[in-house]
Amino acid sequence: MTLKVIMADDGIAFDGRVKDEQPLGGAETAFAELAEALAARGHDVRAFTRCAAPLEWKGVHWNPLDGGVPDAADLYIANRSWRLIDRCRNAGQAVFWIHNPARYLVKWRYQSRLWRRRPKLVFLGPNHLSTYPRWGRGGERVVIPYGISAPFLDAPERTEAPPPRAVFLSNPMRSLDWLLDLWSDRIFPEIGNAELHVFGGAAVYGKVGEDRAGEMTVILDRARALADRGIVLRGPLGKTALARELTQARVLLYRGDEGETFCNAVAEPQAMGVPGVVEDIACMAERIRNNETGFVVSGAEAFAEAAIALLTDDMLWRTQHRNSLKFQRSWTWPQAAARFEALA
Repeated sequence: MTLKVIMADDGIAFDGRVKDEQPLGGAETAFAELAEALAARGHDVRAFTRCAAPLEWKGVHWNPLDGGVPDAADLYIANRSWRLIDRCRNAGQAVFWIHNPARYLVKWRYQSRLWRRRPKLVFLGPNHLSTYPRWGRGGERVVIPYGISAPFLDAPERTEAPPPRAVFLSNPMRSLDWLLDLWSDRIFPEIGNAELHVFGGAAVYGKVGEDRAGEMTVILDRARALADRGIVLRGPLGKTALARELTQARVLLYRGDEGETFCNAVAEPQAMGVPGVVEDIACMAERIRNNETGFVVSGAEAFAEAAIALLTDDMLWRTQHRNSLKFQRSWTWPQAAARFEALA
């Protein structure tokens, strides 16, 4: 059955073409990927964001949010914002898609609307679900993880272990300074030819990134100054270019952050066969299978030891590389779209 699907987001300006042509944040990328996956399943999908002009892209009709949202649909997906919960009043089923830790939903402007409308609440994983109190308002609570984007799904197995190149892919404000210290003082001295490539910057986050660019610049300038310790500052990349870079990476290094609820910055390298080292923070243990596709550790010394092992032990790397390819790319956006479709 063909569904009429209305999706709405009132964050930064983006559409499907932006997602394909330049770096974009995780929540915005997920919104566009879901819209395209639903359209590919034969549904009539109309997405309303702060995009500048109407656009049809990969079967999705993109429209400026300022022009209003239709009153009726079979499925209405409100993305993140309390301002969107009450839109599309005559939808057969309303869904509120949550991307950040859900404690902010206890504010009255959310609770009052969630109580009145009772939309189904979509969380990204068990840890994410645990951030919303049991007494919180809303309808049925559902867990649907992000899918893995297509560019990361077809990497071949590498028969030879690559040189010791590590990558960092997240927001620089999420513990990059911590990693720079650990890399410079503990990891790099053990492996003289190791490199840490840093892919990150304000461009990914639109206006929010512009507002915090100064804080990011301080950290990135410090990374740039550590070139003699193997730090290579690369900047953010779009998905296709990033996937190409990951074919050269040996290990992902990311401490994790309490603000993470899914973390594409770990999931995408894992799907490419890149083992990772993370701390046991928030959802990190949901993204890496400990001792199989990487290491989930506690503390800086354990992190450094695991990183050094993966950067130097070729047999260990090959085992975890193969495991990552085997286990970490089994959930895709078409599968996630089918789960959303079933909510209607």
